[in-house]
Amino acid sequence: MEELKVNGTGFDKKDGQKVKVGAVSYLNTKPLLFGFEKGMMKDEVEIMIDHPGNIATALLNGTIDIGLVPVAILPQMNNYSIVSDYGIAADGAVASVCLFSEVPLEQIEIILLDYQSRTSVELVQYLFKNYWKKEVIFKNAADDFLHHISGTTAAVVIGDRAFEQRAISSFIFDLGEAWKLHTGLPFVFAAWVSNKLIDEQFLTAFNKANQFGLQHLQEVVLANPYELFDLYRYYTQNIQYELNDASLKGMKLFLDWCRR
Repeated sequence: MEELKVNGTGFDKKDGQKVKVGAVSYLNTKPLLFGFEKGMMKDEVEIMIDHPGNIATALLNGTIDIGLVPVAILPQMNNYSIVSDYGIAADGAVASVCLFSEVPLEQIEIILLDYQSRTSVELVQYLFKNYWKKEVIFKNAADDFLHHISGTTAAVVIGDRAFEQRAISSFIFDLGEAWKLHTGLPFVFAAWVSNKLIDEQFLTAFNKANQFGLQHLQEVVLANPYELFDLYRYYTQNIQYELNDASLKGMKLFLDWCRR
């Protein structure tokens, strides 16, 4: 399998300077951020929270040093390293990355693409070409795109808004489940990526901070009350946080598609 770590330039950290870390504002990142919220690495990292598209842009332009970013941006980076054993993946239905429609799949003509996403935008195009084998029109969506899911116009919706849309749309096509059915592999939506080399001591502590929330999931759920979906089920059955060999193999397959 292709090595996914690529050498970058070193991080020349001055005394007292913190590593700038960007993370996604969705519920699925809460377990990975819980340790940082509890004060782990508070003297070493500065956390920025935003939606995936903005975090990706910040990593690409060097505003941050490490980002939990959509993996679809990796082919755009000249130098990068995947710097953690943890990320956002799914080995089947993910629940929060779906195609929503008022009609069956075969009747869909137009698909609106969530402006907050990069990976799911590439993924839905992959699935229509290789799995569903159906031609549709893809359109980049504006802020109010959820109101335009009607008739033969469907939309890809990600994150917390997908939970809200689950209670509205007649047809839900889970992109994580479709990928698994087609490839037999997990799908990696986001990974911790650095645009420069970070020292091993920092990375060891960073992994432990990620792991902390996964070891205290009940506390994470209690800290984030949510009525639309069972978060403990979501964190344990839908999201796969540890990036194993199978998920990295799935990520390589997807990135090969993105490069083409």
